[in-house]
Amino acid sequence: MSDKKQHWETIYHTKEPHEVSWTQAYPTTAITYISDLNLPLDAAIIDIGGGDSNLVDALLEKGFTNIWVLDISATALERAKNRLGANAELVHWIVSDITEFKPSVQFDFWHDRAVFHFLTTEEDINKYIAIAHHALNENGQTLLGTFSNNGPLKCSGLEIKQYSETAMKTTFIKDFEVVKCFTENHITPFNTVQQFQFCGFKKRK
Repeated sequence: MSDKKQHWETIYHTKEPHEVSWTQAYPTTAITYISDLNLPLDAAIIDIGGGDSNLVDALLEKGFTNIWVLDISATALERAKNRLGANAELVHWIVSDITEFKPSVQFDFWHDRAVFHFLTTEEDINKYIAIAHHALNENGQTLLGTFSNNGPLKCSGLEIKQYSETAMKTTFIKDFEVVKCFTENHITPFNTVQQFQFCGFKKRK
């Protein structure tokens, strides 16, 4: 087991949702963005680093039928499955490091809230972008959220790479067209504030 995978398995073995900073009671930002795209209910949607996030629950409630959740931690995904009960069978679950992900299908929408910023080397960043570009169909879109320049420098004890709107656009511009960028303050379960930089992109053909 890699050190990175071991780190996240330990986090999910020892921490409950109210004890980790990224927990959202409801993923309003993602659901609003997805709703505005007017995707068909059979659109292939993947949540990168979905862990035991509530996004999958919200997508099922909206009637989406082709949902994929990827996380490096098998423990995180098992927690989500246990929470969903029988509905877990309606979801495709993938245990993988994002930089090693080999998609078996093409997706219509790629969501990532707080995975990309853990990639701090040029090699891993380039791998991620290439995988995302390959994984999306010709009209595929993404929503990526990272810590902004006013956000934290670490998460769960790991260094992260902050992004401004300009830096995010510059990083993805070769393979993706910019649709929309915005910042958002996330209130953690312990009532602290983390500023996120979000950017939505569309795959370049």
